[in-house]
Amino acid sequence: MSTSDWWMHLLWVLGAGIVGFSVTAVCAGWLKLERGQLVLAYALIAGAFLAAYFRWSQIDLVEELRQGWPLGLAGAVVVGFLMVRNVLSQPSSPRSEGAQLAFDLVWPGVVYGVLDGVFLSVMPLLASRQAFADLGWSGWVGAVGAALAGLLASSYVTTAYHLGYPEFRGSEVVMPILGNDIMSLGMILTRNPLTAALSHAAMHVAAVLQGMETTIQLPPHY
Repeated sequence: MSTSDWWMHLLWVLGAGIVGFSVTAVCAGWLKLERGQLVLAYALIAGAFLAAYFRWSQIDLVEELRQGWPLGLAGAVVVGFLMVRNVLSQPSSPRSEGAQLAFDLVWPGVVYGVLDGVFLSVMPLLASRQAFADLGWSGWVGAVGAALAGLLASSYVTTAYHLGYPEFRGSEVVMPILGNDIMSLGMILTRNPLTAALSHAAMHVAAVLQGMETTIQLPPHY
């Protein structure tokens, strides 16, 4: 990457918001797919987008996960605890049992959660950091600038993605944005994607156990 490519990272962030909104608006707002089908569509489309970005940017996600992983795990525990507490404060509803529960814990729980964490937090934060690095902004000024820009980028992608769901097209969208901002801030502080990805997964797993029909963390609800 050359210094002239810094703005391209921001275009990828803009594209992430468009992709996120399009997936949820079409799959939930128009087609009204059931949750499992929506997660499949989201995984295929957002997953392809993420793979394309990381290949273009030459950001080694495995290396990002490896560096400072103990702190990333610690951050995931702390932030995940806060997210789970919020889930448990919501009304409960009947959960599935047996093999169906195992499937729900893996698919709308872990897979949906990790994908959300990477798409809504990890990608925007790393893209913003790389943009500042390509500009040559180093030291504490560059670090603070990249963190603030990353938090704004994550909030943008999160807002666009959730506005595609009919249930979040009002003041209801504020809570998902605030929750994701906390997870993004956790990644900023630990400098490791595990914090955002695993805390998001923990939140989704808790929502499965609390009851998918009453927890806002597992849209769509028709």
